[in-house]
Amino acid sequence: MDWDKLRIFHAVADKGSLTHAGDVLHLSQSAVSRQIRALEESLNVTLFHRHARGLILTEQGELLFDATTQMVKRLEATAARIRDSEDEVSGDLRVTTTTGFGTLWLAPRLANLYRKYPGLNIDLMLEERVLDLPMREADVAIRMKEPSQADLIRKRLMNIRMRLYATQDYLDTHAPLTTVGEISAHRLICQSPNSAQVSAGATLVQYLLGYDVLSTLTVNNYFGALQAVLANLGVGVLPDYLTEDFPQLVRVLPEIESGEVPVFLAYPEELRQSKRVAAFRDFVQEEIFNHRRKIRDNETPT
Repeated sequence: MDWDKLRIFHAVADKGSLTHAGDVLHLSQSAVSRQIRALEESLNVTLFHRHARGLILTEQGELLFDATTQMVKRLEATAARIRDSEDEVSGDLRVTTTTGFGTLWLAPRLANLYRKYPGLNIDLMLEERVLDLPMREADVAIRMKEPSQADLIRKRLMNIRMRLYATQDYLDTHAPLTTVGEISAHRLICQSPNSAQVSAGATLVQYLLGYDVLSTLTVNNYFGALQAVLANLGVGVLPDYLTEDFPQLVRVLPEIESGEVPVFLAYPEELRQSKRVAAFRDFVQEEIFNHRRKIRDNETPT
């Protein structure tokens, strides 16, 4: 099959419109239409259902689009590896992690990475959905559990726990909280039960709700939960990696915590030699080393 025709087909299928595909490809609508007709004739199939609102792939079109999507991803991976043959660390790097970790821990530290490699372009994708690294939905992932996908290089970075925090202002103006039973007199701030979260955190929340808490505020990510705690709305179930950057958080009920949650960094085997991936991996490991050291220093009695 003619690669030019496949490239044009992929753009049309991706955009759902001859006009929009033409804009991306810098071709006229009539030129795009001619190429699609020629491809359909060469395959002796209809690839699109045409209607006033745009184009919809036929069953045969879906099969071809799946194939061209994989081809495009492979070509992007190859281009990335070619670019990585240069000595200088620069170019695009797509990083995915959870909203909470990415917003509250990773993003504030990226200045250190950019100072060292100003030519990097980081695309930080924050979502709870696990992106498919082998299919190149992202280059690097930081996940709160060990990745199960095959053909990944993975490294355990650290362990975190979910603990209970409040502000001193909140504790000074509300009922005592020295035993877990007294949680019933407080508002519990936590992730929504139906939101994607680590099982250890969900288990801890269910345990606390067993004490008939006065009120709850549920949020679908830890960024929102943290803001509510800082606004003195109650006692929050939050990850312990926040304590370095938010010293106003006071840990309450120190005997109550979740089980350990492993944090892994992962990337596709085919990016093993990538200088950008290596630079990001080394940056994260160094930041975690510094993070642990600061936590230890803060916890050591003077």
